Parts: sequence; C-alpha cells; structure tokens
Amino acid sequence: MRIAIPHSLDRDEARKRLRDKAARAAEKADGMASVTTTFTDDDHMVMSVTSMGYTIDCGVELAEKELVVEVDLPASLGFAKRMIEGVIREKSGKLLS
Repeated sequence: MRIAIPHSLDRDEARKRLRDKAARAAEKADGMASVTTTFTDDDHMVMSVTSMGYTIDCGVELAEKELVVEVDLPASLGFAKRMIEGVIREKSGKLLS
C-alpha cells in the first residue's frame, strides 16, 4: 500500500522534523506498540511497528512536496486496510508538523 502525504516544507526543515519526531515515535506508542526506525540515507527511513502479534514494515521517503509511505501490510490485516491507512496518514502527517 502506498500513501502520499503532501507537505509544504523545504527539504532541510522536513528532514530535521522527520528525524526529530521519528526518534520519539516509540515513546508516542505509549506501550501499545513497539516501534523501530532506521534511516538508510537523508531521505529514506525504514519503520517497523509491532502490536497485537502483528508486525507492519514501512518504507518512508521524503520527496520534494510529499512524504511517501510504502506499507507491507500482511494479508491477515487486509480487513483493516482503511483503518490502518487512516492512522498512517494521521501519524505520518504529524512527523512533519
């Protein structure tokens, strides 16, 4: 699943915010999930979220005017695709706010 979240930040500011907020993602999960983030370069992050026995792996790319999230959604969570997409849009948008 590919989700694009538009932004209007310049690239340097977007990078700074993404790194700062990604570092605090595990704290924000508040014990409901385990979150790990790793930056593979300035504009790409790999994120893994584990909760309730499921692990969702995501690739995050910081593009010029959008944050693109590629989600590897397990088939067993297909029934929750829309809900998961909504949560990703909400939380990913906050990474740059």
